[in-house]
Amino acid sequence: MTHPHTRTYWLEHAWLDTHVEPGVALDVSDGRITAVRTDVPTPPAGAEILRGLTLPGLANAHSHAFHRALRSTVQVGSGTFWTWREVMYSFADRLTPETYHALARAVYAEMALAGVTSVGEFHYVHHARGGTPYADPNAMGEALIAAAADAGIRITLLDTLYLSSGLSNRPGGEPPNTHQLRFSDGSAEAWAERCSVLKERDHARIGAAIHSVRAVPADQLSTVARWAEERRAPLHVHLSEQTAENEACLEVHGCTPTQLLALHGVLGPRTTGVHNTHLTAEDISLIGGSGTGTCMCPTTERDLADGIGPAVALQNEGSPLCLGSDSHAVIDLLEEARAMELNERLRTRSRGHWTAAALLRAASADGHAALGWDEAGRIEQGALADLTTIALDSVRTAGPLPRLGAETAVFAATAADVRHTIVGGRHVVRDGAHALVPDVSHALAQAVEDLRG
Repeated sequence: MTHPHTRTYWLEHAWLDTHVEPGVALDVSDGRITAVRTDVPTPPAGAEILRGLTLPGLANAHSHAFHRALRSTVQVGSGTFWTWREVMYSFADRLTPETYHALARAVYAEMALAGVTSVGEFHYVHHARGGTPYADPNAMGEALIAAAADAGIRITLLDTLYLSSGLSNRPGGEPPNTHQLRFSDGSAEAWAERCSVLKERDHARIGAAIHSVRAVPADQLSTVARWAEERRAPLHVHLSEQTAENEACLEVHGCTPTQLLALHGVLGPRTTGVHNTHLTAEDISLIGGSGTGTCMCPTTERDLADGIGPAVALQNEGSPLCLGSDSHAVIDLLEEARAMELNERLRTRSRGHWTAAALLRAASADGHAALGWDEAGRIEQGALADLTTIALDSVRTAGPLPRLGAETAVFAATAADVRHTIVGGRHVVRDGAHALVPDVSHALAQAVEDLRG
């Protein structure tokens, strides 16, 4: 990812973590903010002008890029997560490095249009159909890294261990089914050997993921935790998304999935549990007490009828919250932030569980931190120059006072109100148009059509 040398941006209104500040000038050099000047009522000569409310770039902490192809298709008929999963497998079966690159490039461009500057790609489709490795065993992961570069955003490739089809008392768990063969490396050691070859780049970092306790036998968990610890890399895991997973874990191991992860050294400050939906009080204490993060994906959790996780209790116990669009039923981090609060209102019948500022931090700084981009998510000297500008004059956002910009962004705006997205000091989206994939809608339609065959 190349950076212009030096430039100045003038922000009509800027969100500076605690308040909206009018008239802010940012000096940017080599992709980072070198100075933040407040009380600048008019644009300096030569400055690029960002009208509206500028936020730190948004972080989409949990993505399965190929799930974007399922949009609308899975809204026909009824069912559960498990029936949805069968449709998902049918699309996974058709992926190749070429089709995945084309689809992910368009999906990441859609994210950029929604103000996302970093994505955490929870990547488990590693091999060819049937489980045969490609000539380059990381061809699929490399396709995703290249797609993010093409779309102009940062990526943390969360290379995922997936070995079994379910929990059981047999050694190694239940073997993978026909669809899952291409997800599996055969063992945690083989997984570690393969993903150790992946190289970080300016725009890409490499992390690890445990798909779930149902897909990774207990005796393989510590290998992944150790790999991440040695590299000080992010480690993510789907956790207690389904009650069936909890019940099977109790039957096989006599404990909950959270307790199993704790026993094998998986929990900790660099770990993020995704969903964390069906937890006991002890689970919540283990997660919070260990500093393990929580990634809530409200639009997917409601789309799949998964339930509403105990986000307030988790945060109160010490678990940092971030947000993801997961299956991409929609790609809108503002909607994810809004939905986390509104879901809690429905569950408790009371309002105001998080301030707009706290929700914006979950969608930006805390999400970037969960992906290993600690230097992003803030508008301050030394931070990465990753910015998202929200229109304050659209039909959704016009009216409120600019000092209520955070509340307007979270509770009124949508991805359609993103006017500019800047990554490393470079415009990726300008005036609502993507710089690298001008017709993102066409690119998405063509990629999905190709994948359908």
